[in-house]
Amino acid sequence: MDQEQSKIKTEYGTDFTFVTFEDENILEEAQIRMLQTSLEPVIEKNKDNQLVLNFANVRFMTSAMLGLLVRIHKRVGERGGKLELRNLDKNLRKLFQITQLTKVFNIT
Repeated sequence: MDQEQSKIKTEYGTDFTFVTFEDENILEEAQIRMLQTSLEPVIEKNKDNQLVLNFANVRFMTSAMLGLLVRIHKRVGERGGKLELRNLDKNLRKLFQITQLTKVFNIT
């Protein structure tokens, strides 16, 4: 992946922040670091609201991305907010079930 900014789209509402991942595959370590860098200010600005991560475009991601999601979940919770994952395709949903992360995340 080149050095361009990670591909997310962020929309701020009054009660929630909606982030859409635009990449179909989230595979590379550098890509995940860029996503983390892009999401940090979103988490800070989100305050005690709900953060919604939209996976409608994502078809595959690595376990390193799962690790990032766990860290995001923890940071959002520490700030008094809530995290919700939306629009996981059947394969991603199965990955969350196998890793038992369905017990951690609010997935709709």
